[in-house]
Amino acid sequence: MRKTTPLRTALAGAVLAALLLPAAPALAKAGASATAAPVRDAAKSPLVSTEWLEKNLDQPKLRIVEVSVDPGVYERGHIPGAHNIAWHTDLVETVSRDIAGPVKFAALARRLGIDRDTTVVLYGDNNNWFAAWGAWVFAQYGLVDTVKLLDGGRRKWDAEKRPLDTRTPEVAASQFAVTPASTALRARFSDVLAVARKEKDEKILDIRSPDEFSGKVIAPAGVPELAVRAGHIPGSVNVPWARAVNPDGTLRSFEELRTLYAEAGIDGSKPVITSCRIGERSSHSWFVLSRVLGYEARNYDGSWTEYGNAVGVPVVNLAGTVWGGR
Repeated sequence: MRKTTPLRTALAGAVLAALLLPAAPALAKAGASATAAPVRDAAKSPLVSTEWLEKNLDQPKLRIVEVSVDPGVYERGHIPGAHNIAWHTDLVETVSRDIAGPVKFAALARRLGIDRDTTVVLYGDNNNWFAAWGAWVFAQYGLVDTVKLLDGGRRKWDAEKRPLDTRTPEVAASQFAVTPASTALRARFSDVLAVARKEKDEKILDIRSPDEFSGKVIAPAGVPELAVRAGHIPGSVNVPWARAVNPDGTLRSFEELRTLYAEAGIDGSKPVITSCRIGERSSHSWFVLSRVLGYEARNYDGSWTEYGNAVGVPVVNLAGTVWGGR
């Protein structure tokens, strides 16, 4: 293993910080003018490119973490130095339906050698679906600006034939401190019900497919998590999550993203709650709205499997299906 001196470590950290934090205007906030600078050029960009990552694989204060949907993807070959996270065990409490609690998350961060000043690059398959979920969980424990997504994820890395490795890296454990999860980035059932009943003036962005939104189907074919009813939460608007992504897996430009959501009435002037089926696809849209566009946004991880199964709540069903029939 290569030895590093304190001076070398400090210099490498300074280089990494300089590369990640180029001098540029700050992140555009909600309600900013149309001339606001794209966040991808801002001082605290939430994205890194495949080119940048390959050049910085050996940085000591960098941790690369794969969070993929399909099992076995990491083992077949991953970005050199990348660690693996299983979203359905590492990022959640496996008995209660909840995100990983403080003790579990702290243990994960320590195992990966992550401290508060560590730059973490998350990536995965399926256009970074669960990598974005990981970013949402990390953010609840205070890891926001230091957590990035690899723009384009595995798809772009593989398409460019960049190097892969099958070895699991070894790192020294960190001393990451246990802290309570923030409640600011997570919406609950009571929050969306208040919007549905027009008791709160917020936006709900449903990012499921048009057929799920209309009630034609309850869920995509083959998925195990279902609801009793089909349809959507009253007052919500539908922008499928994948519309934010280019064919190569990268996110669309700042202006394209802002226009995409503005056409559905989401422009940052009101808080937004993102929702899907179990909260995973909606975490991708949360990342786009919150980290890229700078809007005030929360993710509703209860989503349709919670709301669609609740008793006595209003539902909109455009397809006319009721209890699986008509």
